[in-house]
Amino acid sequence: MAITRLGTNSITGLPDGIVSSASLASGVGGKVLQQVHATTTTQVSSSSTTLADTTLTASITPSATSSKILVLATHNGNYVSAGSINNALRINLFRDSTEIGRTGGVGWIEITNDNISASVSFNVVDSPSANSALTYKTKFANINGTASVIVQNSFGGDWVTTSYITLMEIAG
Repeated sequence: MAITRLGTNSITGLPDGIVSSASLASGVGGKVLQQVHATTTTQVSSSSTTLADTTLTASITPSATSSKILVLATHNGNYVSAGSINNALRINLFRDSTEIGRTGGVGWIEITNDNISASVSFNVVDSPSANSALTYKTKFANINGTASVIVQNSFGGDWVTTSYITLMEIAG
């Protein structure tokens, strides 16, 4: 018995004849056009209810107004100090000055003798309808403004905390 090797379609990777370029819809989106990645290890603290910069930021310029931006951000080493009942951290995600994501009470403390450390992640698909430079960043605040909250807490010694942000332009 002879074995015949089938070719593969370069568009789909499926055997020839199953899907051809003529059977795909025109302008099918979903392809990653570019990606940007940034990190920060800068420790920032606050006891204010006013949002402050976390130093986690990245910029991207979409190639088309129909593109979407997938934002993947992870804040590590977020720390809520003891010393106040009902103390907690909030982190908000922004595209330029527009809020596109927010957390609730991260590391909520109900008693005065606990310290809590936690991570926060954002997975947001943004539709900015722009093809000019966009800056994505996070800001943080203390929900009640009564004790200290910290992002990228450096716990001492070799324990430096890093937070990450990745932006991916997805064809629309």
